[in-house]
Order: sequence, then structure tokens, then C-alpha cells
Amino acid sequence: MTLHRRAGALAVSLALSGILLGACSPAKPDKEFGEKVRAYLLEHPEVLLEVSAKLEQKQAAKTAETGRKVIGQYRQAIERDPRDFVANPNGSVTVTEFFDYKCGYCRVATPELLKLIAENPDVRFVFKEFVIFGRDSEAAARLMLGSREQGKTLQLHQALMAEKSLDEAGAYRIAAGLGVDVAKARAVGASAAVTQHLADTHDLAQSLSIEGTPAFIVGDTMIPGADMQALKLAIANTRAAALKKS
Repeated sequence: MTLHRRAGALAVSLALSGILLGACSPAKPDKEFGEKVRAYLLEHPEVLLEVSAKLEQKQAAKTAETGRKVIGQYRQAIERDPRDFVANPNGSVTVTEFFDYKCGYCRVATPELLKLIAENPDVRFVFKEFVIFGRDSEAAARLMLGSREQGKTLQLHQALMAEKSLDEAGAYRIAAGLGVDVAKARAVGASAAVTQHLADTHDLAQSLSIEGTPAFIVGDTMIPGADMQALKLAIANTRAAALKKS
């Protein structure tokens, strides 16, 4: 980029930054300055793309930093709530998933997630029942939480996720087929403690600006959606960071 073009881009960037970001800005440019900027943009419209990309990068960095701070603030609730089911509880890398049993993307991701859990005993996996799809989702979540003490949680999770058209009756049928005492699980799942647990998870998701499922958190990284490559990369990065500290 020539010196003239850099200067022009800088002027445009300064002008647009104030407009688009709502930041404090210098005094309103005079008419002559505005005409020069307009002329430059007409001659070099590609500068707008450069400025837009730069603004997006800055916004993404700002969002990531805000996310890190918020995750840090709620770290204990995200990773160490004793009410949550945890696979590989002694793992050194913690992955937390917010999911819903009626979520199609959660269902598609589940086989790969279960494989990841089985093949990586150092990955401590926290399951957060984030109910967003109504009554059937809530029934499945309550059934899961109510059956934790029966020792079939991971199998039940897998079976519920494998059901394409899951409803309340179907969830009970699936649980019974695995040998779960459904009456007992339903009674525990209907308790005030489980109601509070689900409410706390919902509030936590809101505090973290999680609006959909699945959503994963690994360390200071939040991964919205079933992006398995991003999840595996976050796990690898967390492992590498731990090795550097040791």
C-alpha cells in the first residue's frame, strides 16, 4: 500500500471508527475534509473492505476478551458444580457442554463426543442440561438428573441422544430398557433440588450469553455450535499450555 493510500485509509478508518463503534471522536470534520474522504473512497472503494475487516477483527478480539473475563468470573459454576454429571472426573482438561436432548446438533455431535471421552481419559467432561426446547426436553433432563445415583448416566445420555423424535414417554421407555428405576428417577427429578439445578444452569448460560446448544467451554475458550474441530483444538491448546507451566 502506498504512503498516500495508507494516509487515506487511516483517515477513513478514523472517521468510520467513530461512527461505527460509537467511540469518542474528534471534532466533526469540515466540509473540505469530508469531500476529500468521499473522493478517496470513490477512487479506492476497496479501502472500505479493509477498514471493515479491521473493525471486525477488533470487535472479535474485544468479544473474546469479554468472554474470558466472564468465564473466569463463573469458573467454579462452569466446571465444578457437584450437581452436574462428569465423565472422567479425574481428568486434567475440563470440557463443559451446555446441551438439550431435543437439539439436533447436540444429537449429531454426541457419538464423536462419547468417542472423545472414551479415548481421552485426561479430558474431564461436564454435562450441563440447558433446557431450551420445552416440556419433553425438561422431562429428559429431569430423568437424567434423577437417575444419577443409579450408575447408568452415560449410557442413558447416549440412548436419549440417539432417539430422533424424543418425547417424555420415549425417555421413560428408553430408561426402563437400560434397567433404570424410572419411578425413583422421576421422583428425584421432580424434586425442588433438581428444579433449582436446572434454573441455575439456565441463569449461568444467560450470564455467559449462551443462547443455543450445543455450547462448549474449554479453559477460557467458548465454542458455540457443534464445531468439533474447534473443540479438539481448544483441548490441544489447553494441554500445551499446561505442559508449559509444568
